[in-house]
Amino acid sequence: QVQVVESGGGLVQPGGSLRLSCTASGSSLYAMTWYRQAPEKEREFVAGITIGGIANYGKSMEGRFTISRDNAKRMVYLQIDNLRPSDTAVYYCKVLTGSGVWGQGTQVTVSA
Repeated sequence: QVQVVESGGGLVQPGGSLRLSCTASGSSLYAMTWYRQAPEKEREFVAGITIGGIANYGKSMEGRFTISRDNAKRMVYLQIDNLRPSDTAVYYCKVLTGSGVWGQGTQVTVSA
């Protein structure tokens, strides 16, 4: 069973930046995705990246969100710039294997 671990969340002031990280256990590489879920809202797709590094983004996510990966380090990153209070959410990494494997999430709070 693949295990997924996210890190990098925290409390940030509006206008700041964060880089979230995600790694999956095991020796295989996977296509990976980031989602987020704000309080009382549905989980929404943020970005995805193939093993080869082709990225795609959810609606309204392009511009401030950048997904990338380092296959040698087995890491996938989500860079978020110019953070807004509306970006406050738990950010989840999902590995695209089988029916998908979710991490436990990392909290991002944007507040002055």
